Amino acid sequence: MSNRHLARTLVMQTLYEWDFRKLPHDELKAVKEYTQGQVAPNFEDDTFVRETLDGVLKHQEKIDALIVRYAPEWPLEQITAIDRVILRLGIYELLYVTTIPAKVSINEAVELAKTFGGESSGRFVNGVLGAIYSDELAQGRVKEVDLLPEGSKKEV
Repeated sequence: MSNRHLARTLVMQTLYEWDFRKLPHDELKAVKEYTQGQVAPNFEDDTFVRETLDGVLKHQEKIDALIVRYAPEWPLEQITAIDRVILRLGIYELLYVTTIPAKVSINEAVELAKTFGGESSGRFVNGVLGAIYSDELAQGRVKEVDLLPEGSKKEV
């Protein structure tokens, strides 16, 4: 498992524990420390995990509004906790992290949903994120293809 995929898994599991237990925002750091100790005690790319957790919390209200808008037949609290946190992670990366190509964000979220969610989680997450991506693309807020100057490397 790549470092970045492991980091996303750690973020997802931390958000899941936090969301499932309905903990206040200030408990997230303690949940992350516990989860990391259980899941990946020797993990060293802590910056990505912390920045992602902080970003999801900072933008949670806007992210949740997008989930409600793009999955109108599913009230937010009726979406399984695992699908809800994977959507939050995917939407955060898609809209707020410019160093990760949009399609990578979507693909990673779908893979997490297939691994940790239910039978239809991958399709559900792909449908919601795909619709958000299409609308954002149409409005010029994300690029269809993320091009880098020759010789540069993008962290995914």
